[in-house]
Amino acid sequence: MNEKVLSLRGVTKKYKSRRVVNEVNLDINRGEIVGLIGKNGAGKTTILRMIAGLADSNSGEIELFGKTSKSEQVNERKRMGSLIENPAIYGNMTAKQNLEYYRIQRGITDKESVKNALKLVGLTDTGNKLAKKFSLGMKQKLGIAIAILGSPELLLLDEPINGLDPMAIVQIRELIHKLNRENNTTVLISSHILQEMSMVANKYSFIHDGKILETITAEKLEEKCQLFLKLRVKDVKQTTLILENTFNTENFKVISNEEIHIFDNDLNSDNLMKELINAEIGIISMGEEGQNLEDYFINLIGGVSNE
Repeated sequence: MNEKVLSLRGVTKKYKSRRVVNEVNLDINRGEIVGLIGKNGAGKTTILRMIAGLADSNSGEIELFGKTSKSEQVNERKRMGSLIENPAIYGNMTAKQNLEYYRIQRGITDKESVKNALKLVGLTDTGNKLAKKFSLGMKQKLGIAIAILGSPELLLLDEPINGLDPMAIVQIRELIHKLNRENNTTVLISSHILQEMSMVANKYSFIHDGKILETITAEKLEEKCQLFLKLRVKDVKQTTLILENTFNTENFKVISNEEIHIFDNDLNSDNLMKELINAEIGIISMGEEGQNLEDYFINLIGGVSNE
């Protein structure tokens, strides 16, 4: 049975008359890496702020580690780390001093946690350099180091790869996987960079205009986005026999009385076309189709006209 770490039920947040988060439902189980995916302004940051206790919802319920009352959640948030919006960094301190400050503030007794966090994000060589002289990418790394200080069970990351160069993006991706794999850290990570999310998350929650449109596992999404050979012919029955007997595959789906989707990546389309022609089966059309994560999201929100 999956252990639920976080649950949102009908959570709504209004600013004046506008609902920036609209009756959001979301369940996150221990060990999941959930990508909260949406355009800028979709409501991602507001959701993370409410989970972290930085903003109150107008209605609905947030359950954190099984607790729903605000007084209980104050204590439960000690089990959580977060990087939301701009990292809370003290510019006149070094990276190590920043982490030491947060270690003491949070009551973390393990002094090695500072060194471990710096090592994980690749900031061990910053020495006496003050944080105000850090590049944007270095500040982002320091913010992540603050978030993972003390090995939190739940980690909230809001657009964590903003300002990072390609090498640093790979490092952060590997860090998230390492924390998840070795510590079973549960991660909720928001981003509008869909391709990057496809290499990090094992579950996706798509948000648009404050509403969660769909929550789906990476496995199910991969099935939906799978590339396939779309074949339209005049004799579907005879074509299926050729696929089964000549090409020894059953990895296809009959869509209609003239359309078949073939998911066998080893099947050679040129050879198939020759067999169909030899069998005098009329070919209406043949071509590869499918969609990536970005295509899927665009179709989900109703097309590019929504941009």
